[in-house]
Amino acid sequence: MASRCISRRGALSWLAAGPFIASVQAAAGVDLALVLAIDCSLSVDDYDYRLQLRGTGQALIDSALTQLIGQGNSKMIAVSAFLWSSPQDQQMIVPWRILSSSSGAAQVADEIFAAPRKIDAGATATGDALAFAAALLQSAPPAARRVIDVSTNGHSNMGRPVEPIRQSLLADGVTINGLAVSDREPGLKAYLERAVIGGPGSFVLEASDYNAYTLAIRMKLFREIAGQLPV
Repeated sequence: MASRCISRRGALSWLAAGPFIASVQAAAGVDLALVLAIDCSLSVDDYDYRLQLRGTGQALIDSALTQLIGQGNSKMIAVSAFLWSSPQDQQMIVPWRILSSSSGAAQVADEIFAAPRKIDAGATATGDALAFAAALLQSAPPAARRVIDVSTNGHSNMGRPVEPIRQSLLADGVTINGLAVSDREPGLKAYLERAVIGGPGSFVLEASDYNAYTLAIRMKLFREIAGQLPV
């Protein structure tokens, strides 16, 4: 399968040409700018890939989540999403979109549900994924909080070292959270806590496998948006 990767510079130019960018730029400010970084490395088969997309999309259209968005000061958040694996393999699936208490979520969910897998199922280059997410945040609307949401089932094993990128993001006030799918690597949650996440209110949630992903990503999004877990 041919890889269709997008560099950090390419990501920004691609975003600028997106059909929804006018709405993003028109926003005076949002409560949260959230980047969803979804692992598509070799250890994620096509069935697990679809479970990730289904779980993420279903979480975004949860009516309780949209109600929580409406409790923020601006009553809006901005969301973008990309797939990642090897150092040069990142694929945008959702450019910056505005979600409010009344609109936007269904469109974003549909984009996620339908996203094709166009990158090679390669290594786990977490550092490069964070660098790509950092570039996306440069084009985000003004936000009270900026968060990168890293979902993965493995340790970083190729590409740029995680720590310098992580420290640069933390110095810029960005929070990095993690979702550890730990069936292949039982110590993954501890690794993400030690070496990947950071910033105000950062945390890692754990899913025992991809069948548990839907609940975990729902809980994660609730906590990122509202600072609390759903009942």
